[in-house]
Amino acid sequence: MLLALAAVWGASFMFIKIGDRELQPITLVGFRMALGALTLVPIVLVTVGARRTLRELRAAAGPLIVTGLINSAIPIFAITWAETRLDSGLTAIIQASAPLFTALLALRFSRGDRVRGSRLAGLVVGFAGVALLVGGRPSGQIVAALAVVFSAVCYAAAALYAGRRLRGVSPLVTALGTLAAATLATLPVGLFQLPSHMTSWKVTASVVTLGIAGTGLGYILYYALIAGAGASRAILITYLVPTFAVVYGAVLLGEPVTAAAVGGLVLVLAGVGLGTGAVRLGNTRIASSET
Repeated sequence: MLLALAAVWGASFMFIKIGDRELQPITLVGFRMALGALTLVPIVLVTVGARRTLRELRAAAGPLIVTGLINSAIPIFAITWAETRLDSGLTAIIQASAPLFTALLALRFSRGDRVRGSRLAGLVVGFAGVALLVGGRPSGQIVAALAVVFSAVCYAAAALYAGRRLRGVSPLVTALGTLAAATLATLPVGLFQLPSHMTSWKVTASVVTLGIAGTGLGYILYYALIAGAGASRAILITYLVPTFAVVYGAVLLGEPVTAAAVGGLVLVLAGVGLGTGAVRLGNTRIASSET
């Protein structure tokens, strides 16, 4: 599940870059959220059932709205806007710092996920990588890079919040409810910024792929991971995504792979490995789904 989701979400950065060529970021995000939600409707109704779906949506309406904003609408808009100024691969590398913020927030909000020893060292290493990537940007790109960092903070907070407040809700219902909330927050604004011409087939295909695969089907896998493995392990998806994104960007979009980007990637992923406990100094362990 992690590998499949990493391949899909890694490609999402490339599709965002293509979509930004002709669509405003908020418009792209609005259609992406709407397509994702529409993709989930028949799947949820068949799998969960209409009565249970409505019951769970009503019971968890508040947490679903909050999660929809901080895990979908806000961070995805920040990333989409940032990619109007940054390469897709670099955006994915910076965004990979989300597990570091999860570990950092866990120090205060999740006693079971608190970090010590080598995990604290991992936070220092990982954030050094983020500083290298953000600080090395030209002045015109620093704000965009910081927007990606902000999206990582949102994802980290959402992972911890959803893991605690939506634990009893079906992953499919969670995905549908959060995407519906994100759609209502973004699509009305996006419709007022539609382009004056028909978009090209590449942009149209990118938006459809982002909505159906990258959002609808991707969120099913993501929330299933949160429910089954917990927030700290589910967020490890961003440990794998940047490698896919860098390859897609370099091969299909012709984006350069710089030494600074590679160095930042190594530091961030090393920090993620240590900071989340997936790798420990002196020995290595593989994160499992056992709780």
